[in-house]
Amino acid sequence: MTARAEVTLSFDKGCARIVLSNPGKRNALTWEMYEQLEAHLDELSRHENLRALVITGTAADGFAAGTDISQFAEFASADDGIEYERRVGRILGKLDGLAVPTIAEVHGTAVGAGLAIAVMCDIIVADRSARFGAPIVRTLGNCLPGAVFARLRDRLGSARTLSMLLTAALVSADDLLASGFVLDSVEEDQLHDRVETVIRGIRRSAPRSLAALKALDRRLSSGDVDDEDLLRSCYGSDDFMEGVSAFLEHRHPHWKGY
Repeated sequence: MTARAEVTLSFDKGCARIVLSNPGKRNALTWEMYEQLEAHLDELSRHENLRALVITGTAADGFAAGTDISQFAEFASADDGIEYERRVGRILGKLDGLAVPTIAEVHGTAVGAGLAIAVMCDIIVADRSARFGAPIVRTLGNCLPGAVFARLRDRLGSARTLSMLLTAALVSADDLLASGFVLDSVEEDQLHDRVETVIRGIRRSAPRSLAALKALDRRLSSGDVDDEDLLRSCYGSDDFMEGVSAFLEHRHPHWKGY
């Protein structure tokens, strides 16, 4: 029996894990996989006690090699391409809009749509097999959507983003470490443990502070610096008072999320 292309969702101690899987096709995303990914993100957006999300691929096929190109044969006009980009953009927007920290755990290739998913996460942790890029100028001849391009520029800088895209380069995790594009580049057998270390730190952190920092980052990226509601949300919370008390009492705070 042929293994099924799918996107699965699981939970562990308040943290969600999404796995992209399309065996034998380097986890290239099908239309059905996009639908599943969007449904999972919708579910997570309603999850009251979620602390973090990890998105990853599989050991055999890497992170994700983009969209399943065979599906593009169905396109009859530019309108089909626009509809596709708007659809994927909506899903990426939902990933970007989650209030909790999101982590891309990258093994192997994160290319095209795989790169877009990874770069829309807050933190990227990769192993040394990881390669990032969007060689569209040498493959499909399509274009990255503006939101993905903008995020790449924010994280890599204008010159390096344009160089990577114009030369169709696949860049290693080690080469992206100094820029901060990836948080860490580790050996393959250390990848999961490194991500778990990040998750443990998030579990010990104040949920409102994490959400406020994410929101502020998004606003600054869009030129919006209004922050009073975020400051009020944190400073007016029980968690802030607990944090002050715990600091003064030399103990670790017990966060409640309100």
